[in-house]
Amino acid sequence: MTLKRLFILLCALTSTGLLFGQEGVDIRPGDTRLGDYLPLLHGRRVGVLTNHTGVVEGSHIVDTLISCGVNVTAIFAPEHGFRGTHSAGEAVASTRDAYTGVEIISLYGKNRTPRANDVFKTDIIVVDIQDVGLRYYTYLSTLYLMMQICAEVGVPMLVLDRPNPNGMYVDGPILDVAYRSFVGMLPIPIVHGMTLGELARMINGEGWLEGGVKCDLTVVPCLGYRRSMQYTPPIAPSPNLPNLQAIRLYPSLCYFEATPVSVGRGTEFPFQTYGHPQLEGNVEFTPVAKQGARRPPQEGVLCRGVDLREVPLDSLTAEKIDLRYLVGAYKQLGLGNDFFLSNFFEKLVGVGYVREMILAGYTAEQIEATWEADVERFKQQRKPYLIYED
Repeated sequence: MTLKRLFILLCALTSTGLLFGQEGVDIRPGDTRLGDYLPLLHGRRVGVLTNHTGVVEGSHIVDTLISCGVNVTAIFAPEHGFRGTHSAGEAVASTRDAYTGVEIISLYGKNRTPRANDVFKTDIIVVDIQDVGLRYYTYLSTLYLMMQICAEVGVPMLVLDRPNPNGMYVDGPILDVAYRSFVGMLPIPIVHGMTLGELARMINGEGWLEGGVKCDLTVVPCLGYRRSMQYTPPIAPSPNLPNLQAIRLYPSLCYFEATPVSVGRGTEFPFQTYGHPQLEGNVEFTPVAKQGARRPPQEGVLCRGVDLREVPLDSLTAEKIDLRYLVGAYKQLGLGNDFFLSNFFEKLVGVGYVREMILAGYTAEQIEATWEADVERFKQQRKPYLIYED
C-alpha cells in the first residue's frame, strides 16, 4: 500500500463528524463519511461547490480533501462567497484561496451559471453546503445550475448531504413559472421539507433540467437524521441567518425584502424582528452598514416594530409560513400597492395572487389556505426521492 493510500484510509477511519439533533441523537452529515466517498475521488480532478459551511470536524472540506491526497482543482462559491461574508445580492469576484492556492470561481458575480469550460476541467464536482430548506434561498438555484452544466458536459456530481433545519414541514404555493428567477427556479413550494441531496434526486427524476438531460448523480446521505428533528446548523449558513431563530422565521419574514419594512439587516438580530419608521411595536432599532449588510434597508433610520427573538421555536414550526406579520404591517402603514416596491415580491412568494389578496383585504389565514392543495400535491410528488424518514 502506498503512503498516499494509507493516509486516505486513515482519514476515512478517524473521521466521526458527529453533530446533535433533538434529544442528543447523533447526526453525521454526508461529508463525515469519508470512507464512502474518498474512493470515488482518488486519481480525479475534483471541483468543490461549497462555502464556509462545508466543514468536517473543524476542518474545511477543501482542506480535508487535500490532506487526504485528493486533487482539488477548483472551488465554486455561491452567494455570500467562499467565506460567507458578502452581503445578500452583493457581487462576488473570482479569486484564489490564500491558504491552498486553489482557484475560487464565483457563481454570484459576473456569472451565476457555471461556465462549461470551468466544469469540464474537472472530473467530478463535489457539493458540500448547508441549505435552509427554502425555494428562494439561492444555494438551491446554484445547485440546479451546476447540475445542468454537469449534465451537459458529462461531469458527474457527488452531493455530500446535510440536514435541513426547516425540514419538518412543507408549506407555501408551488412556483408559477411566470415568476421563475434566481430566487425561485423550481416548481416546488416555498418550504419544501427536503435536503439538497433529495432535491438533486428530484431534479433528475422529474426531468427539470433543460433539454431533457440528466446529471450523473451520487448522494452520500446523512446518518441519524430524521425530518422531524430540531437541527441547528453548527455554522450560520449566511450572514443574516445567524441562529436557528432567524432560520425558522425566514419563511415568514423574507417577503418584507420587497417592501420598505426592515427585517433587521444591519442590526445584531436580523430576521428576528421587523420594523419601519411609521410602524408601532415593542422594539426600536436603527440599521447600520456592517459586514454582511453593506446597505441595509432603512439604514440610519430609527425603526419601530415587532421583536420576535423570544417566540418559541415550536410555535414557529407549528405556524409554518405565517403571513400575519406581513399583512399586519401592510395594514398599519396604509400605503396600498406602494407597500410592494417591485415584482420582487412575486418572485419571492412565487405566485401573483398573494399580493392581489392582500390588496383586496383578505386575512393571512385566508391567503394561506389557498395553497393547501399545492402542498398535498407536492408531498405526493416528492415521495420517490426522499431519503430520510419523518
